[in-house]
Amino acid sequence: MAKLYFYYSTMNAGKSTMLLQASYNYRERGMATLILAPAIDNRDGDRVVSSRIGLQSPATTFHATDNLFHLVNAEHERESVDCVFVDEAQFLEKKQVRQLSDVSDSLGVPVLCYGLRTDFQGNLFTGSEQLLAWADELVELKTICHCGSKANMVLRIDSEGRVIKEGVQIKIGGNDQYVSVCRRHFKTGMISPSEEELLLDGFDET
Repeated sequence: MAKLYFYYSTMNAGKSTMLLQASYNYRERGMATLILAPAIDNRDGDRVVSSRIGLQSPATTFHATDNLFHLVNAEHERESVDCVFVDEAQFLEKKQVRQLSDVSDSLGVPVLCYGLRTDFQGNLFTGSEQLLAWADELVELKTICHCGSKANMVLRIDSEGRVIKEGVQIKIGGNDQYVSVCRRHFKTGMISPSEEELLLDGFDET
């Protein structure tokens, strides 16, 4: 039975890298994959998914109004699809998560979604909330805070490096606008080690 998967994390955990590697593994074995990417995120150009380490692959972009079951089914009828990958899955609409579950249940095609869990205010994105509820398998991808603890939150910063607490939920950006931190440093708004922490680290090394 095909499943719907949700691989979630904060920023800079290598989500796109893992997606591209998994798709490559399928294709290396002669299988066909379909990579979907939301049109709202065009930082790397339209119709492409890129990772921070330089990997990239063509993608089919979709909009909030698109029916993803119909999109995948049309491609599946044209050329059998063995696996569907969804980048930046936090931007999925509620109905689109249900449609992706139909891809697994009705077409028998596994769907692997990769995305953020929460926004810069600690709230779930719509797509992530629905995937947490509807996915068959949930997998957390881990990265670390500047303190060495697991980073499970993200801070939004301005051009001066100051933490922003208010604003629209969706604002496309990378390391210039977001910093991954642990929950403790999310609460305090600390985007880098304090002088006290640096001194303690130095003391521990002597």
